Amino acid sequence: MESYVTAVGEVVAAQAAAGRMWHEFLRVDALSAGLYVLEPGDSDPQQPHREDEVYVVVQGRGALRVGAIDHLVQAGSIVYVAAQAAHHFHTIVERLVVLVFFAPAETLEQPAAGAGNEAEEAA
Repeated sequence: MESYVTAVGEVVAAQAAAGRMWHEFLRVDALSAGLYVLEPGDSDPQQPHREDEVYVVVQGRGALRVGAIDHLVQAGSIVYVAAQAAHHFHTIVERLVVLVFFAPAETLEQPAAGAGNEAEEAA
């Protein structure tokens, strides 16, 4: 793929239609990108990733814990999280809509037979 163009609104609509917290919209060898949406009161189930990540908060407010440090995030916040760093969103006070970029592309774990795809569920 030489190029890809979309609008945030289109990605938000696709994520809503899929009905999942996580919606991947781009994947090439060097990176992958998706949209992660958490509502107030939601629990963030993600585990450390093998890849570096950049979060761009499009909408909402909450906190992101990386290691033992809490970072308040809101629309416009950009956060880098190193590969293997323990992290999760919490204290979501306003619907959190986050663009997520993995480099290289996120490794997707294969679910056990009969299990749901948790790797797709959590960014």
